[in-house]
Amino acid sequence: MSQDTPETNPRPGVLIIGAGIAGLTLATLLEQINIPYHIFERAAEVKPLGSAMSFTGSLFPALEQLGIYEELEKVSKTYTHIDFFNARIKKMGSFSVDENHIASGYKNLIFSRPRFYETLLKRVPEQKISFRKKVLRTEEKDGKIHIHCSDNTSYIGDILVGADGAYSGVRQSMYKLMDEIGILPKVDLEDFKINYTTIVGVATPPNPEKYPKLKEEDSSFNQVIYGDGANCYVITLPDNQISWGFGVQLPESSLKEMHFRNSEWAPEVKDTTLDRYRDFPCPVGGTMGALFDATPRHLTSKVFIEEKMFKTCYNSRSVLIGD
Repeated sequence: MSQDTPETNPRPGVLIIGAGIAGLTLATLLEQINIPYHIFERAAEVKPLGSAMSFTGSLFPALEQLGIYEELEKVSKTYTHIDFFNARIKKMGSFSVDENHIASGYKNLIFSRPRFYETLLKRVPEQKISFRKKVLRTEEKDGKIHIHCSDNTSYIGDILVGADGAYSGVRQSMYKLMDEIGILPKVDLEDFKINYTTIVGVATPPNPEKYPKLKEEDSSFNQVIYGDGANCYVITLPDNQISWGFGVQLPESSLKEMHFRNSEWAPEVKDTTLDRYRDFPCPVGGTMGALFDATPRHLTSKVFIEEKMFKTCYNSRSVLIGD
């Protein structure tokens, strides 16, 4: 991509806004087929936040084509079922997911989101990612797409990809233009519904011998249902790590406030939600509090869960993607 100069390469130049998983995955694909691109990320650096991720067979052929399946397999565990417990860790039932393996020929893989992010990031050349680039405005002129950033720089390309989250600046610019010319469905202007928040992390216990399930070849995938609208999952991962996540239903009184606070995943959570569950038993041993304490504070993150299906995901030279 060029800064304030036309793109001379006959292949279309792609401007990717956002260096999250969606943006890096697209960049990895474009790198494979030699299409020019550049990623613009508003943060000074991207911290590897999140907890566990799981892929099933339908996605693995694409990962093989990208050349990352074997690498991902090395940092993953397999799993065949999910166990469900009540708050006192009395087993309520189990749900088998092994039919995915039977149908596709691939085993279900589960791994830490930070590890997957690192796997993708290694495949994107450093010079193709610019940090501290907050996009304020986009426009089309002379058959090109232009982006204008908060540091007074501008860039030109052929295709603009908004991979910048639920509150995408690319989406807002695209929708503004479409609304002005009367082609945007009114439903796309409606607010998100935010009914849940989730707090997640990946623990590295200093005493892994206290968690026998860490030694098992398959992952121990557990879901705990509390009686107060909350639930959590606890999942064993390779390298003696345990991922966890708490989902909490929000009271009606706080929902409007969340629309103004939820712009991105927030690290270094300062929240009292987890304190209520510290002394509850953990399905893989010990207490939930022990897992919280074994998770680096700056890698514990909180996000509000938006509920909305947009009808419009592209227009002219702009398109939206997400993970």
